[in-house]
Amino acid sequence: MAEHLLEALTYPPIQRAAIACVLCGASCSLLSVFVVLMKMPLIGVSMSHAAFAGAVLGLLLDFNPFLSGFILCLLVAGVLGPLSDRTDMSPENMLGIMFSFLMGLAFLGMGILTRTKAGALNLMWGSLLSLSMSDVWVLALITSVLVLFVFLFFKEIRSVMFNRRLAAASGVPERMIYYTLLFLTGAVVSSNLATVGGLLIFALLVQPGATALQLTYNLKHFFLISTASGIGACVSGLVVSYIFDLPSGASVVLMATAIFAAAYVFSPKRRSAKLKGRDTFHENDAR
Repeated sequence: MAEHLLEALTYPPIQRAAIACVLCGASCSLLSVFVVLMKMPLIGVSMSHAAFAGAVLGLLLDFNPFLSGFILCLLVAGVLGPLSDRTDMSPENMLGIMFSFLMGLAFLGMGILTRTKAGALNLMWGSLLSLSMSDVWVLALITSVLVLFVFLFFKEIRSVMFNRRLAAASGVPERMIYYTLLFLTGAVVSSNLATVGGLLIFALLVQPGATALQLTYNLKHFFLISTASGIGACVSGLVVSYIFDLPSGASVVLMATAIFAAAYVFSPKRRSAKLKGRDTFHENDAR
């Protein structure tokens, strides 16, 4: 089996898929830290549907679907931040409204499409083996920008994730950090349409961070564990899809879920909380 997998890596489509898996896992899992710690999972859902809706619109207009998905993602990111800041509604409510609108737009486009439905399905579920080298380069560029942003503004990001108002009061440019994260989320989601698919990628924007949440309190370790689980899910999902001839996007998401389940079951934080609960119970009982 190992020899068969190593032989498969000699083929360019498999090589591109493997590189894309690493980049997809790294970029999505880094953003997952923000999504989980800021408690805004609907960001991933909204952006994934924005990318998918934009791509479907591109197919309808005979326009590059990935470019149209990217443009719509950036537009949504540009609208979400100011709207949530300038209205009395919470960001979660704004994201919920945006999500429902984009989902309706995406499926309206799917219903109108009378041709190229195979292409639309690839955008929905992902197709790693159909990636071109230009797709991989775009993904590499966006991932590099995201990593550089996290590295350069780590302290500011940590302040914004803790509390945006306190960060602003401390002189941190919290709006710039928050809006940049929204734009990067849109860029990452749209560039990964062909890897995991527009309807499944939101899972990678939640589950790696949720996995890290089970294992550590340290923010630096949080980033590392989230990234490792995201890359592990993408690579193992590719291997499973290749061996059993399964859809790659669905395989990646299922592996991400399996990694989260393992982290939840063996979570030292959860075990520690249970032990504290038992200790408290015994003390009360003794009294």
